[in-house]
Amino acid sequence: MLVRLANALLIVALLMATGAHWAVLQSVAWTTMLAHNLRSGSLAEAVEHTFDGRHPCCLCKQIAAGKDSEKKTEFPLQLSRLEFLDARPRFFFVAPDGFWQVAVTTRTVKSISLSPPTPPPRGLFA
Repeated sequence: MLVRLANALLIVALLMATGAHWAVLQSVAWTTMLAHNLRSGSLAEAVEHTFDGRHPCCLCKQIAAGKDSEKKTEFPLQLSRLEFLDARPRFFFVAPDGFWQVAVTTRTVKSISLSPPTPPPRGLFA
């Protein structure tokens, strides 16, 4: 259930980031306007009155104002020339002062060289 909630929140955040919430709100506004206009006229008149752009409802005006305020940025984007510094890593190998080589032993562990018991032991489930 937590994964579904996280996925739903991710989808909502993606829709908000892409501006799809304005399309949803505009669809709600148009549906409400169409239903209101159908009460006073025919279907053709209601569709024309809803989508002609000359008769916006208060929700349409708020959506337009919200879109305009979202497009304005608080800080103007100032492009400047990029300058890269010489930042190559400077790494050198230095031998330690007190270096000695450790002798490699060839001793084997006795338990590794033993062969398995014959016949194999029987477990509790055999």
